[in-house]
Amino acid sequence: MAPTRKIPMRQCTGCLVVRPKREMIRVVRTPAGDVALDTTGKLAGRGAYMCPDVDCFAQARRRDRLGKSLDIEVTDYTWEQLERACREWQAGGQAKR
Repeated sequence: MAPTRKIPMRQCTGCLVVRPKREMIRVVRTPAGDVALDTTGKLAGRGAYMCPDVDCFAQARRRDRLGKSLDIEVTDYTWEQLERACREWQAGGQAKR
């Protein structure tokens, strides 16, 4: 009998709910200092996880949790880009990898 594998869990930066890693979106601060949505989960840099929900992005933005998690100041332009990418990711049916 094969041993059961442990499912990696991550906490959403916006709503603080703990979910399986595969159900989350990773937002990463690259070594160059840019902030990007990491749909593969393999980009190099400091990462933070969020639910694939625009409401979680709004909560994280309102409380500046993403900036604290990534140890960087997230600009309004970056927030807009992240929210747009999240909406496109959801519309594409990518909510579950």
